[in-house]
Amino acid sequence: MDYPNDQAPGAPIRFGIPEHGRIPKYYAVKAKIGVLVEELGEGGLLPTERDLAARFEVSRETVRQALRELLLEGRLRRQGRGTVVAGPKLEQPLSLASYTEGVRRQGLRPGRALISLDRFPCPDALAPEIGAVRGETVWHMERVLLADDERVGLESTYVTEARAPRLDLDFDPDSSFYAYLHDRLGIEFGDADERIETVLATPREALLIGTPPALPMLLLHRISRDTAGRPLERVRTLYRGDRFSFSAHLGKQG
Repeated sequence: MDYPNDQAPGAPIRFGIPEHGRIPKYYAVKAKIGVLVEELGEGGLLPTERDLAARFEVSRETVRQALRELLLEGRLRRQGRGTVVAGPKLEQPLSLASYTEGVRRQGLRPGRALISLDRFPCPDALAPEIGAVRGETVWHMERVLLADDERVGLESTYVTEARAPRLDLDFDPDSSFYAYLHDRLGIEFGDADERIETVLATPREALLIGTPPALPMLLLHRISRDTAGRPLERVRTLYRGDRFSFSAHLGKQG
């Protein structure tokens, strides 16, 4: 198939320009900056807003709007007082593989910073998701996700104390929880249900991840079961929309 103007597969058709050709001024500037981004390559320093406005003969506010969109899309990132070309997004597989495995496959160093590890009586809504009864003691673990020490997400894990009685003593919060369940407790993951939606982080979440509250996030809800089909854990994970994409292999059913 031929792509208009040598357009790459996967890019918006006609670069997002309607057939009638009328587009907002900022979008035309965004397209021009996009070409510059490709020329500069990862880590390349973008000219200042003033220089870009002069180059494209538009106002600085028009340039600012174009840059905002490119930042939200993850094509640019702030570095000090300047703006540089961002690297490719982290690709996380939609599978039972852990975050740790997914990041390592891309040559980055995974990590997690513990925010809190608490116990509380299980409420009605959570009980069936983790195989608990109302009032049973449940662990809640909240950790910031790291990739090469960059904060890229926030993860909340719920599991019954009965499943992991010594979680506060035996588990290294910087390591994979899946590996801990498998290696230390002999628990095998069987399957999981996962739901993805786009959200904005709360002020607290944005502060912990280190992002502006207006940055779109990818929110994953996962309910996992062991190989016997018993509920095991419930995980709520926020991923930075400018740093993550997700992939899955699909096969024909039946």
